[in-house]
Amino acid sequence: MNTNFRAIPSTDSVLQSSTGQAAVQRFGHQQTIAHIRALLEQERDAVRQNGKLRDAETLGALVLGNLEATSQAALRPVFNLTGTVLHTNLGRALLAEEAVEAVIAAMRAPVALEYDLAKGQRGERDDHLRALICELTGAEDATVVNNNAAAVLLVLNTLAGHGGGAIVSRGELVEIGGAFRMPDIMAQAGARLIEVGTTNRTHEKDYRAALEQENVALLLRVHTSNYRIEGFTSAVPAAILARLARSSGIPLVNDLGSGTLVDLSRWGIKREPTVREAIAEGCDLVTFSGDKLLGGPQAGFIIGKKELIAAINRNPMKRALRIDKMRMAALEATLKLYRNPDRLAQHLPTLRLLARSHEDIATLARHMQPAVAAALGPACKVSIIDCASQIGSGALPLDMLASAGLALCPIKGTGAALEQLATRLRQLPIPVIGRITEGALVLDLRCLEDEAGFIANLAGFSNVRLI
Repeated sequence: MNTNFRAIPSTDSVLQSSTGQAAVQRFGHQQTIAHIRALLEQERDAVRQNGKLRDAETLGALVLGNLEATSQAALRPVFNLTGTVLHTNLGRALLAEEAVEAVIAAMRAPVALEYDLAKGQRGERDDHLRALICELTGAEDATVVNNNAAAVLLVLNTLAGHGGGAIVSRGELVEIGGAFRMPDIMAQAGARLIEVGTTNRTHEKDYRAALEQENVALLLRVHTSNYRIEGFTSAVPAAILARLARSSGIPLVNDLGSGTLVDLSRWGIKREPTVREAIAEGCDLVTFSGDKLLGGPQAGFIIGKKELIAAINRNPMKRALRIDKMRMAALEATLKLYRNPDRLAQHLPTLRLLARSHEDIATLARHMQPAVAAALGPACKVSIIDCASQIGSGALPLDMLASAGLALCPIKGTGAALEQLATRLRQLPIPVIGRITEGALVLDLRCLEDEAGFIANLAGFSNVRLI
């Protein structure tokens, strides 16, 4: 036993091996030594169990491999072939190149984030976006926070934060991703929920009755972007709610959720109410997201009456919810693209992917099928299929986009083989994320623009034996 222990390479011999030295050069002496000691402990266990020992060079290679694995970024790029364009779990909107360049510039140098260059004194970070947002929406004033849930929270806390009543239709008490519910947000904001109407029908008289209660602070309209009630339904238009709110001396707040600055129907996508239209209908405040249909980074916009925006900006919570210089830069660059709507789809990835035609995607599928089949090997059948994409992130949940893709089916198909195939694709240098449906792993190609990069990535796929 003692003889076998003496056969274990020393820490220094592993450190001085060529692979050990490579590990030191890349990851430093301290990390390399720690990993060497952990492996040598495994060698001692091997001696105790009469296992085979490894030489110093082999151990050095293992150390280098372990360090490379642990140094890999946790936030990794992936190929989104799920068919959901704005996939919350995959980061939602892809930024336009103009926005990416603006973020890089903001990261590389000091910027005048809260500095007024004209006056040579402290400024406001909202000044970089205020005029631009107002130009695009017709609002009097605007402010920005880190997401739309934060925008709603801040508005409610400012206007009804001490038990003030917030009137909202029962049909608009939505739950958004991650089990965040509108009633819970209202409670955390300190507002008192006043429900009116029923799930499917709410009338003007319901709002009028609620307005007779004591200490009503606002009317709240919530766009039900993540579900739809059809059939025997009734809702009160925003213009009528605005008139009711004005007559009662309280503001109308319209939470648009996804929000869009342009009419999407010109690109063949179902029309959504625009932010400008919400302002024109008489809403005093409008909240919406920056990273959904707008196609920018995660952010929440609050736009509307100047005096209300000023009150919101005085709320101490605003500082906790503000955005940093990178997102500020990305938002400014994204919003500027909307000044030229005729070229918007050329520059904005979200709109480009949503507007992509079925014919274009089907052509891509036919072109890719032979290369994908060759990479996956004979154990997997690769077929061209028609499928349906969705916008995602709660936007237009019932409206599907005609798409095409590849259906991957293990020849000896079992559920376990399909899961193994999906796992193997997720283990590629750039993970490939599809969706399992109807006995196949479907790769919807709507969001694939780098065909060559995708095929090259598949070179890392070994012809594993599927269960």
